[in-house]
Amino acid sequence: MYRTLFSLFLSRLDPEVAHHLAFIAIRLLPRIGIGPLVRRFTRPDPSLRVNALGLTFDSPFGVAAGFDKNAEAIAGLGQLGFGHVEVGTVTARPQPGNPRPRLFRLIPDRGIINRMGFNNRGAEDAAPRLARAHRRRARPVIGVNIGKSRVVDVADADDDYVASCRMVARLADYLVVNVSSPNTPGLRGLQDRDRLQPLLERLNSESGETPLLVKIAPDLADDEIENICDLVVRTGLAGIVATNTTLSREGLTTDAGVVEAAGAGGLSGAPLAARSLEVLHVIRAVVPEDLCVISVGGVETGADVAERLEAGATLVQGYSGFIYEGPLWARAINRELARLTIAH
Repeated sequence: MYRTLFSLFLSRLDPEVAHHLAFIAIRLLPRIGIGPLVRRFTRPDPSLRVNALGLTFDSPFGVAAGFDKNAEAIAGLGQLGFGHVEVGTVTARPQPGNPRPRLFRLIPDRGIINRMGFNNRGAEDAAPRLARAHRRRARPVIGVNIGKSRVVDVADADDDYVASCRMVARLADYLVVNVSSPNTPGLRGLQDRDRLQPLLERLNSESGETPLLVKIAPDLADDEIENICDLVVRTGLAGIVATNTTLSREGLTTDAGVVEAAGAGGLSGAPLAARSLEVLHVIRAVVPEDLCVISVGGVETGADVAERLEAGATLVQGYSGFIYEGPLWARAINRELARLTIAH
C-alpha cells in the first residue's frame, strides 16, 4: 500500500514537504493514544535484543541522525519498532541550514542527495524534549548527534562542540561527534588526526558517563580510517559510527541531468551500501571486538541488517530506506531479521 502511495502521490511532492508530513504523523502517534496498540504490532522479537554501550537495545536496527533533528518524535519512532533513535545533528547555536531546495530523491537508484546543513533549533532547545523522552517508561535508546555550528570558525570548533556536549550529554544514552557531514564548510577537515585528537579527548572528558562515539565519512581512504580507529581506541571512545553520506556519484543509474540538477550534497541510500560495508570490514579488522561499531548506509532489508551484523557491526542504522519503504519499515526489517536469526 505504501509503495502505491509513494508512487502516485508522495514522489510528486517536494521531498522535504513529504518528510515533514510523515514526521507530523509519527510525532502524533503517542499523543493520539494509539501508540501502545501500534507497539503491539511492531514490537521486535525478544531474540533481537542487543547489549551494547552498557545499554539494552530491543533491536539492533535504529534510525540514523537526520530524521529527527530536534528530538520531537523519539517516542513515535520507538513505537514503530526502531531499537534506537539518533537525534540530530544538533548544534550549539540554532541555524536554518542551507537554502531550499536541499533534499532530492534519486528514485531509480533508491538514493537521496541532501545538503540540509545541520538545520536545527539548537541543543538548548532540544534539551527539554530529550529530558522528557528520557523519563518515558517505554522508549527506544536515545543517541544524540552533535555537530559544529556553521557560523563558528573551524579553528574554534572544539569550544562549540563542548557547548553542545554540556547541554545534551547527560540527557543522551550515547553521544556521537559528527565530523563527517559534507554540508558544513571545513567540517570534514576535522577528521585529520592532528585536528581530531584534541577534540575527541576533550569531548570524552566532558561527556562524563555517557558513551562517546565518532561518525566518519565513507570517502576517507582505508589508511585514514585505520588511523582514526587507532585514535578512537587510544582515546578510549566507546565506538565509531560508519558512515555518513558520500560525495561520490559513481555508478548511478538516474539520468545524469537529474543528478547534476540536484547539485552538491551528500548521497545516501542504496548507492552507498557497498562502500559502507567495505568501511565496516576495514574498521572491524583493526579495532577490539568489544568496541561498538554502528553501521549506516544503504540498508533496506532484514537481510542487509543481518549482513552488517555478520560483518561485525554491533548495531545498524537506516534513514533513506524510510522514505522508500514507509512507516512499517522497521517492523518489516525486524520480522525478517528474527526469521533469519532463528534459521541461523
